[in-house]
Amino acid sequence: MAQQRLDLNELLQALTNFPTHPDYLQLIVKKHINHYEYYLAARAQLAKHDGPSFLAPTWGTAFENSSLWIGGCRPSLIIRLVYVLCGYQQNAHLAEFLDVVTRGKQGDISSSQLISIDALHAKTIKEEDKLTSIFASLQKVADEPLALLAYNSRNIGESNQGEVVDKAMDSHASDMYKILVEADKLRLDILKRMIDILTPLQAVEFQVASKKLQVGLHEWSKRRDIQMGITQLFNTDNHSSSGDSL
Repeated sequence: MAQQRLDLNELLQALTNFPTHPDYLQLIVKKHINHYEYYLAARAQLAKHDGPSFLAPTWGTAFENSSLWIGGCRPSLIIRLVYVLCGYQQNAHLAEFLDVVTRGKQGDISSSQLISIDALHAKTIKEEDKLTSIFASLQKVADEPLALLAYNSRNIGESNQGEVVDKAMDSHASDMYKILVEADKLRLDILKRMIDILTPLQAVEFQVASKKLQVGLHEWSKRRDIQMGITQLFNTDNHSSSGDSL
């Protein structure tokens, strides 16, 4: 989250000081895409050891984790955010929150750009549905072996077939890791495709909006956790977040 705030400040400075310098704006956008790629690569390495822990990580807030799709944001959120910014879909509360952006150039999206965005949206929904179906099937696969082992256990939560239980859970964790990696690949692919459709200035404005939304949601969620007593309950300050950088 600290990196997200640094990136947001740099993007805002670029909008203020270099709005007519497309080459510089492209460099800034590429730099922040590289930050996201590094994050995903590092997460993939860590998730090899325990995939399920990244699907609803303990360092994320309760509200953030409730909004996750296979460990992160839905790729279609990228397209929906652009729709909101260009006025194609209206959301008064989000528009007000992103006021500095909605007064920019996102509203100048051309008809050819909109056609490309619509096509990307349709493709994204299909890919999301495929991964959602695979994820659901993986959850069902885990049911039978674990259910039978639990039923045959003499004591609740224990089994005289410890190695079999470990093997079943390890296999499930491995499957969760693989689907997480595939979901991250889709998130990155859709982000890059969207950036290619937008102009450099539009791309910077989009990244400002996505980072403001992510940082804002994290702070709001932290406050909600405190209000609900969740932070004290789990004895955590929630310094980090499970959200994605867009």
